[in-house]
Amino acid sequence: MQKADVLKACREIGLVPVLRAESEEQALALASAIAAGGVTVLEVTMTVPGAIRVMGRLAKERPDILIGARTVLDPETARMCILEGAQFVVSPALNLKTIDMCHRYGIAVLPGALTPTEIVTAWEAGADVVKVFPASALGGAKYLKSVKAPLPQVEMIPTGGVSLATAQEFLEAGAFALGVGADLVDTKAIAKGTPETITENARKYLAIVQNFRGVSARATS
Repeated sequence: MQKADVLKACREIGLVPVLRAESEEQALALASAIAAGGVTVLEVTMTVPGAIRVMGRLAKERPDILIGARTVLDPETARMCILEGAQFVVSPALNLKTIDMCHRYGIAVLPGALTPTEIVTAWEAGADVVKVFPASALGGAKYLKSVKAPLPQVEMIPTGGVSLATAQEFLEAGAFALGVGADLVDTKAIAKGTPETITENARKYLAIVQNFRGVSARATS
């Protein structure tokens, strides 16, 4: 899949779940539960045991899922993830060499930033989308809206503070897509043997995105 197609898929789905897990098998179970709800894009954090192996297994076993590598702090790690099948790379902070590595491989890169200066620096360095993290620390959706006002050209994915209760607000603030953590990626549900709760929440998130996009499209037509 080409970089443009990856970005288009992320925007259309509107959700980028942050997958954290205690084991490889739990990570795979979480991915399956999320995908069953129609959310076929996710980020595997480097804090997952065997994270790079998880990406490789997902690339082979679940080609329907768009795989991102998350918490990538350096270009060497980015390269390893890309070679294992990651189709986009996400970082909690800005590392210019990591952006360069992703450009070399033609892979979408989403560095993290928080302040307006950091966001503009990331965008000018070639970020495809800027991950605003932690969005909740500076006011959540209100902060995103304030930053988007002077920077409408910069695509942003807020992460931190996104939940079913706040998803609509972040979309209204101009989010490219939503970075969703524990509110959707519930490891306890897997431990309890109730992955269907994750699947149902994925459907709820999708419904919020689809309803918002539908309303927005009608308003501009």
